[in-house]
Amino acid sequence: MRPTVDYLMMISDDTIAAIATAPGIGGIGVIRISGADAAVVLRRLFEPRRPENLHPDGSFPSHRLCYGTVRDRQGAVLDEVMAVFMRAPHTYTREDVAEIQCHGSYLVLQAILAEILAAGARAAQPGEFTKRAFLAGRIDLTRAEAVIDLLQAQSMGGVELAVGQLRGELYERIAVIRDALVEVLVSVELALDFPDDETDILVADHLLGQLEEQIEQPLQFLLALADQGRVIREGVKAVIAGRPNVGKSSLLNQLLREERALVTELPGTTRDTIEELISVHGIPVHLVDTAGIRDHEDAVEELGIERARQKMREADLVLFVVDASQGLSAIDRSLYTSLDDRKRIVILNKMDKIDIADEGADENLLQELSGFFGAVPQVRTAANKGVGIAQLRETLYQAIIGEQEEMSERISCAPNLRHKMILEKTLAACSQVRETLLAGAPADLLAVDLRAALDHLAEIVGLTTPDDVLDVLFSRFCLGK
Repeated sequence: MRPTVDYLMMISDDTIAAIATAPGIGGIGVIRISGADAAVVLRRLFEPRRPENLHPDGSFPSHRLCYGTVRDRQGAVLDEVMAVFMRAPHTYTREDVAEIQCHGSYLVLQAILAEILAAGARAAQPGEFTKRAFLAGRIDLTRAEAVIDLLQAQSMGGVELAVGQLRGELYERIAVIRDALVEVLVSVELALDFPDDETDILVADHLLGQLEEQIEQPLQFLLALADQGRVIREGVKAVIAGRPNVGKSSLLNQLLREERALVTELPGTTRDTIEELISVHGIPVHLVDTAGIRDHEDAVEELGIERARQKMREADLVLFVVDASQGLSAIDRSLYTSLDDRKRIVILNKMDKIDIADEGADENLLQELSGFFGAVPQVRTAANKGVGIAQLRETLYQAIIGEQEEMSERISCAPNLRHKMILEKTLAACSQVRETLLAGAPADLLAVDLRAALDHLAEIVGLTTPDDVLDVLFSRFCLGK
């Protein structure tokens, strides 16, 4: 499956250039140039230290690094660099490509880019290099989207998912379903060519079996993977909530393995939310430490408490912390009840202050706590000493993946939201094919529904994707990619 001729006409004749490394100070910075005049532009400002390394006609050997200097229009040296010219079609964009590797000073990079633009290139748009790779047929749209997923991955799980998609695993799954749809459509087209034999060609039971096993079931599987993929790519928001001084900030610090939040014996220390990112078995978890909720008189603390309640309403998961040594207060009970059906984990903290051997009194307290929270997952911790944190991470992971652990372990690619919406349309079109078959409708109606399903799948890989959708997709990229 390759881009259509219309898409190929969208490729600009311009030679484009952009800084390909992130802003800031670094050891190396890279500027990328792509287009028919890439070699001409490079030759105008790059001076090799050893000209004999060039071809006799002065052209650059392909895919070979050359050491030299870059000069501005007045002849002043801007930097010592390594430059490489890569001849089409063996490049990322399938165009002639040149790259200049200089020192990672943003001022130097900008100065060299200015000279490149003065030499005839134009500034690239976000994602324009990858867009050209797609339009030239080097990658399909799922692989192009995998590039931005890889750049924006927040955990190794997200990296692995993006790499699998970049290698074409999602494309191959879509291609198998598409081939099965084409096979069904061939039978229908045959019936249209030989109407007298339509009954013999279109055997409903056989076509329904093909539809279910080779098309509908794989589509449903991909839709299930989409939900898994969303969690791995985007993660979940876990809000740490509870009344003041139950150990929420200590818990945050232990999960982060650093002293991020201020911890004191004074209640109400945290007056605003603190948000940090951790990875739990490859899944990004956005931790939010909130102000303790209580009756208050301080106007600033009131703002923090209201923000805490807002974060709890937005959370995918609430880590509800109580001071196990003090039992449940009225505020604990009221706050817990306000969670409604929000997914939660109860953390019985300050276990180091409980003496279970004390005539069973503390054990009764723990039983009372466990009884109040019922079947909700509970973890016993002493956050100030790091006790129970490993178990909390495991419980957190189980709460995130729910009953889909087996699938999570073998997921190597997953549709994103755009793909999911198109897959749902494809599945709906297949359901219409099923209804048409069962109703004994003529072959031409079957062909219409099958072609609709094929058009939807083609949109996923970029064969029929509207231009405005492409513009939005590639605009999400950074400059230089």
